[in-house]
Amino acid sequence: MDFTRQKYRQLVQALQQSGLPFTLRHDVDKRPYHSLALAQIEAELGVKAVYYFRCLPCSNNSDVIRQIVALGHEIGYHYEDMSLCKGDHQAAMQHFEQWLTYFRQFYPVHRICMHGAPTSQYDGKDLWKHYNYRDYGVDYEPYFDEDYTTTFYLTDTGRCWDGYRVSVRDKVAQQEEWNSRGLTFHSTDDIIRWLTNSPLQRFAGSSLSSVLITTHPQRWCSSPVEWCQELCTQSIKNIIKRIIIWVKKS
Repeated sequence: MDFTRQKYRQLVQALQQSGLPFTLRHDVDKRPYHSLALAQIEAELGVKAVYYFRCLPCSNNSDVIRQIVALGHEIGYHYEDMSLCKGDHQAAMQHFEQWLTYFRQFYPVHRICMHGAPTSQYDGKDLWKHYNYRDYGVDYEPYFDEDYTTTFYLTDTGRCWDGYRVSVRDKVAQQEEWNSRGLTFHSTDDIIRWLTNSPLQRFAGSSLSSVLITTHPQRWCSSPVEWCQELCTQSIKNIIKRIIIWVKKS
């Protein structure tokens, strides 16, 4: 079964053994205790990751945040201020400052990451058309500051590893180029097989030098009931996102 905690452990171990430099990013959209479970696995394996928390109660759990920080991981702000403030960029900036201050009581946050909010008409990144996040002590936003010509990006958006086809905002422009090199995967086992079969050879002769893996921890379950719930819920979401993409193209 894919998207279990044991499968996640196998993925991290395969990354460690591959010899490839890698970074783990986690978007904590909901079920924060799932994030704590992944953080514990990483700590056991000696790996540090970045956990981006939303301001909403479905994500923001102060006890979980403190425990993840205590395990040696980093905390970031998973911002969606433009959506929450209905496109009012001045109100959104005030909201952003408020919650950045809140998360800094747990960790000296200097990383932020846009929450995709696929059903919202507002793109969170549009806030930076009016302001500069560097003025607020932030030095990293992966959609602006990661060089995807040298970093291979994998995300479990859509509860699969080729979910960019149904992604509204969590995608990067270099995807087609990577696909042409055979760097496309559907399941976690697909990635593990690649990692255990000389992935450095795939990078040879290219500009790629590292891997950035993004997960949404609520998808990685140990309970069969939760696993089935997440599978059904995500299948419905993927249908909705396909419709949104079709409407936008039309």
